[in-house]
Amino acid sequence: MLDGPIMMNILRKLAVSLAAIAALSGLPATAQTSDASGMSAEELEQLFLTQKTRGLVLAPTGTEAATTEDGTSVTAETTPDAPATGEAEVLPAASYVELDKSEQVNIQISFDFDSAALREDQKPKLATLCNVMQKIDIQLFRIVGHTDASGSAEYNQKLSQLRAEEVKRYMTTECGIASDRLEAVGVGKDFLFNKEDPRSDENRRVEFQALS
Repeated sequence: MLDGPIMMNILRKLAVSLAAIAALSGLPATAQTSDASGMSAEELEQLFLTQKTRGLVLAPTGTEAATTEDGTSVTAETTPDAPATGEAEVLPAASYVELDKSEQVNIQISFDFDSAALREDQKPKLATLCNVMQKIDIQLFRIVGHTDASGSAEYNQKLSQLRAEEVKRYMTTECGIASDRLEAVGVGKDFLFNKEDPRSDENRRVEFQALS
């Protein structure tokens, strides 16, 4: 039976070999995650440009389908009007287009319980994203609030809308993005990132989409 040091050496060599194989085959080293705050400016820019080339088009109010300019069908859902409570801006109903996970730009922003206020310790997560959005040739972004599956649908819808509006406010006032370049919507718990674990932290996120 192999002793501890020999076994650890074998495992280390195996890990190096697997990493080399993944690199040579072009496979990603890690699985897709829901948090893009650690991405570089170049990676974020590429994701936004990929989204833009899809030509996302909002479905008319009251419908539940949307298509890209090339005719590709995508999942969409009509969201209700802005919440009746809180200070969220009242917006007309809009459709959310659910992108493939590989194309999503999600930032896992932690809010205090039952709060939509953006905490100081969470603002650095938006720094790189702010720089990219200032410089990139994209005129309109959608900011989408998501929640996990805890609580009622109505409660989560209102909370997700308020949080999306709070992030929009920050991007406008502190990041310097023009308000007319940002649209904020909340979709509550309808589009879970981790459907296997509906209460997972991954599902509590703010998503950014490049519209045009």
